[in-house]
Amino acid sequence: MSKELLKGNYAVIKGALLAGCVAYFGYPITPASEIAEAAAYYFPLAGRTFVQAESEIASINMVYGAAGAGVRCMTASSGPGISLKQEGISYIAGSELPCVIVDVMRGGPGLGNIAPEQGDYHQVVKGGGHGNYKCAVYAPNSAQEMCDLTYKAFETAEKYRNPVFVLADGFIGQMMEQVEFGKLDPVTPKKLDWGVHGTADSKNLINSIYLDPDELEAHNRKLQEKYKKMEENEAMFETYKTEDADIVLIGYGITSRILRTVVDEARKAGIKAGLFRPITLWPLAKDELNKLKNSAKKFFVVEMSNGQLVEDIRLVVEGKIPVEFHGRMGGNVPTVDEVLEITKKLS
Repeated sequence: MSKELLKGNYAVIKGALLAGCVAYFGYPITPASEIAEAAAYYFPLAGRTFVQAESEIASINMVYGAAGAGVRCMTASSGPGISLKQEGISYIAGSELPCVIVDVMRGGPGLGNIAPEQGDYHQVVKGGGHGNYKCAVYAPNSAQEMCDLTYKAFETAEKYRNPVFVLADGFIGQMMEQVEFGKLDPVTPKKLDWGVHGTADSKNLINSIYLDPDELEAHNRKLQEKYKKMEENEAMFETYKTEDADIVLIGYGITSRILRTVVDEARKAGIKAGLFRPITLWPLAKDELNKLKNSAKKFFVVEMSNGQLVEDIRLVVEGKIPVEFHGRMGGNVPTVDEVLEITKKLS
């Protein structure tokens, strides 16, 4: 089928299979459980591997092993599970292994609740594990993008030999929308040359330990150069009515869809509002933000958190433009009316 009505979580797996993902290792957790459910159904049908591990820690280490063997692989979880995976993610980054990790965010901290939130931004974008590593982070705002950006995540992971996140709030994971697959070319699974293939003639070695300080520093500098290239080439964003905007609303995930409606309503009220949506949370589209700060009078960041993306926006603009913030927590989703009312007061 070229089109299908799907939950965002199911769309992730369709995108992964089209991208040539060979293996899924996971452990169920709400609101991400349907990703494992879909993988358990579709991966065996496609002749690929699904393993429900005994824990989140086990699943990320299985990802390490499969990625080290040179095959495309993935896992998915929600905040508490991602917390448990952080050590493994650091090992994967240190070993320069490509993989895709999906985080469907729920309320926190602690067990919190199963309602949608965006409180994992710091954990994922800043790197929750130890060391000086970074992961590219895609932030879909629809079921279509859950498919498309998962597909792209595998390409980016392999291009840079680096873990890549797909970061979605629980709303995007759980909502059902039409998803079109026609634009995605199916990738044939293959083993990569640098992988450890377990054969007598394979001399490849995968590790992240460098006991000599100078060797470890050289490895880290190599990683930083890679991250610099990612910043230069991989930033993605979307703008809406920003050409003449006096106030630019900023948000990602489900929040960005609410803000798009707020922009339309604000325009009807005579307010020149626009929308900047980061599609990659890292790397952040700094060049576009700097263009907007020179034309707009104010930025207004809306998040389902205590204010995490807003910190990076303020760092980019360096105080050259006021950056206001509105946040909801606990799984509460901001409404069009409440954001519109604040927008009117700020304008």
